[in-house]
Amino acid sequence: MMYGFKSKYVILFIPALAFLTVLPVEAQKHRKYTRQGNRDYSEKNFEESEILYRRTIDVDPSFNKAVFNLGDALYKQEKYDEAIEKFQQLSEKELDKENLSDFYYNLGNSLLKSGKIEGSIEAFKDALRNDPDNMKAKYNLAYAQDLLEKNQQDQDKDQQNDRQQDSYQNNQDQEDQQEQEQDQEQQQENQQQDNQKEQQQQQMSREDAERLLQALAENEKEVQEKVKKAKAAKARVRTLKNW
Repeated sequence: MMYGFKSKYVILFIPALAFLTVLPVEAQKHRKYTRQGNRDYSEKNFEESEILYRRTIDVDPSFNKAVFNLGDALYKQEKYDEAIEKFQQLSEKELDKENLSDFYYNLGNSLLKSGKIEGSIEAFKDALRNDPDNMKAKYNLAYAQDLLEKNQQDQDKDQQNDRQQDSYQNNQDQEDQQEQEQDQEQQQENQQQDNQKEQQQQQMSREDAERLLQALAENEKEVQEKVKKAKAAKARVRTLKNW
């Protein structure tokens, strides 16, 4: 299965082939390259078959079957973009409906393998337009449509998750900002309280100093009064007459 996606469809990624031999009027090299390329392809020697099909095309660029089979050989080597290029070259050729159906079917497979799902859907549809009985195209069309729908659902889910994540992040940022503002307010309040306490302490210190000075002054006054009384008493003693 592609992309780890489980499908209810039986996917038929089997390229249609055009293993017809060349006409007797073609050159000897033309026949030789084509036959050998078909033989190598059947034996799964896809790299060798690619080389031989290219040689055939060099001899006769208009030989559509060699272009068709070259696309198949590239597909088998997972060179999907190159295979697409070769199959698309046949879109400009005049082919009968059966060959057109096979061409679009192979093009659809190459597009699907390269991740171009929407393009593959259109190619499979073109294959069915030319041959409504092409069951392989029907199966792969259903698979491609199902895969596209799933990818769109996954994309929608990812976008929804991104929006939720953005919303969560915005809320988190707002909460962080609120907490920061609250912390600043608390710091200012604590600073104000500390200032008030310091002012109160300074005020109490001045009041204590004033009370102490006042107490000292009163104590000194009291001492002076006692001294005056003592002096007065002595004075009275001296004025007494001796008998």
